Amino acid sequence: MSTITKEQVNHIAHLSRLEIQEDEVDGYIEKLEKVVDLFNELNSVDTENIKPTYHVLDLVNVFREDVAQEGMNREEVLKNSKETEAGQFKVPTIIE
Repeated sequence: MSTITKEQVNHIAHLSRLEIQEDEVDGYIEKLEKVVDLFNELNSVDTENIKPTYHVLDLVNVFREDVAQEGMNREEVLKNSKETEAGQFKVPTIIE
């Protein structure tokens, strides 16, 4: 017996903004039932003593220490620029 109906497939298609032809509905029923079966199989696994996994690697803190540092010298930053104006990069106008 099918757990997913044609009405449910059409409703999902409508929510997903997909156009499904009437002759395609039976194929989608079969595919969606396989997805539901996979989730039911996952639900049957005993995870009682398993801690949640937030990341595949056991990372504690990957951020560097937040320490203020002096920035680069403005002249050094701008030395390879084609054009500068008022201490900034000058670029061609793209919007009038």
